[in-house]
Amino acid sequence: MTSTLPVAAPAGPGQSPGPGGRRPFGKSVLARVRPWMLLTPALLVLAVLLLWPLVRVALFSLQDYGLKEIVSGERNWIGFANFVEIFTSEQLWAVVLPNTVVFAVLSVACTVVFGTAVAVLLASLGRVWRTIVSSAIMAAWAMPAVTGTYVWVWIFDADRGVFNHVLQALGLQDAPVNWFTDRWSFYAIVLLNVVHHGFPFVAITVLAGLLGVPKELLEAAEIDGAGAWRRFFAVIVPQLKQIFAVVIILSTIWDFKIFAQVYLMPGGAGSNRDVLNLGVWSYTESFGQNRYGFGSAIAVLLTLLLLGITVVYVRTILKEEEL
Repeated sequence: MTSTLPVAAPAGPGQSPGPGGRRPFGKSVLARVRPWMLLTPALLVLAVLLLWPLVRVALFSLQDYGLKEIVSGERNWIGFANFVEIFTSEQLWAVVLPNTVVFAVLSVACTVVFGTAVAVLLASLGRVWRTIVSSAIMAAWAMPAVTGTYVWVWIFDADRGVFNHVLQALGLQDAPVNWFTDRWSFYAIVLLNVVHHGFPFVAITVLAGLLGVPKELLEAAEIDGAGAWRRFFAVIVPQLKQIFAVVIILSTIWDFKIFAQVYLMPGGAGSNRDVLNLGVWSYTESFGQNRYGFGSAIAVLLTLLLLGITVVYVRTILKEEEL
């Protein structure tokens, strides 16, 4: 008779098995801790640069903090009084929150749709023209938000703007119009600015996904009689679900907290209270009214709003993957 002896499990790379083929406890713990040890320096830098400022803003939001407190160094704790004032303010519900939320929804939708359309166009081009057009549209993304905003301000300027000049030349209006005084036209210009600046990122990101879609799937769908629209929504969109999730989340974060595109427009710095959004409202209250505690509370509200939207969207995507 032949006896069967237990065979020890092979040891991992760089590790020697213990008695009975078991990995030593100390080395097992070290294997689990080593990644965190390697990440510790980067995490410390992030904590200093990102986490601590957030904590400071949260602490300021619980204080009546102004110039007096800055000079004296004293802390005037008032609890959640700043948040109570925010949520009982008519300015928040009638102006600031609609401007922030409605604009963000429209800008994200327009940016993703237009960027996806450009990506489909780029995918249909040859390699040379695709490189040329991609390089051209990336110039819009590389342009600083301040520079781009001033360009759009010049285009719609009441006295020397190209837009007014064209409308008058076509006989569509008799006199120049100041498009920055009306709330809707103001944000229409901001929408053009944001979409123009944001669509290249969506286009290039979606293009990378389009080029990775297996051609066999598209050819099979075409043989089955699926048209271009059906192939796009039934084949391509499911393949790019993760990419669309990333661009939508990032676009939502960017468009909810826009500042320069509103603040640098005529009337956007606080003189026209009808065009305030959360970012500009926080800035004007902090540095315009010297109410740093109240402005910090608005910033905390904006941060929590962004976190809530991101968490809900990510959970929705994860649930769809589990089904």
